[in-house]
Amino acid sequence: MYIRESLKRVRVQMIIKVASESDYADLRHIYLESRRKSFHWANKEEMALEDFDKHTVDEHILLAEEDSRILGFASVYLPEDFIHHLFVHPDFAGKGVGGQLLKASIEKMNKPIKLKCVSENHKAMKFYENNGWKKVVEEGKSEERYWVMVYE
Repeated sequence: MYIRESLKRVRVQMIIKVASESDYADLRHIYLESRRKSFHWANKEEMALEDFDKHTVDEHILLAEEDSRILGFASVYLPEDFIHHLFVHPDFAGKGVGGQLLKASIEKMNKPIKLKCVSENHKAMKFYENNGWKKVVEEGKSEERYWVMVYE
């Protein structure tokens, strides 16, 4: 007689936690890969792994992790209640990671919270608007226009 066993994959919950120095190597790669894939308006050749360190100085960094794999991160500048970066590894885009990071970031700050979103980044703009953010004003030079957005 043949007995068939059903094996279920245990689903580990995504967790949001504060990043540590040991996470930075993975975060650098996520930042680089995400920008190279989605920033069609930018010069991909000018992007480098070191950009993460330069662009997140003095920021509080949260990361999303599942099964010990980092899925994405948000960096916030707490003194100004400002979300500076929110990036999800391209393999996990559209799976709720960004929403969880956004929610956790909002919980760390006082309202109103601000961010800037590049005008050409239509996908991100829609994401923020769908999560309750409002466009306030468009600023910047013609090739580098961005929207200041607010969450109240």
